[in-house]
Amino acid sequence: MKTTIGQTIALHRKKVGLTQEELAEKVFVTRQTVSNWENNKSYPDIHSLLLLSSLFHVSLDQLIKGDL
Repeated sequence: MKTTIGQTIALHRKKVGLTQEELAEKVFVTRQTVSNWENNKSYPDIHSLLLLSSLFHVSLDQLIKGDL
């Protein structure tokens, strides 16, 4: 089963030991926005994806496609 981008964000967030609030501060969004991403209610914009990729030390490909 393919991992969603929300699951991937949640996994990487937990790996680096951040709360949703802490991640939100680092990528300049609200905690609710992070929650919406993780629950697949919305998706990060390209700027947020770049910040997440850098923060989690993964490529955009890995972040977007998950564990293919």
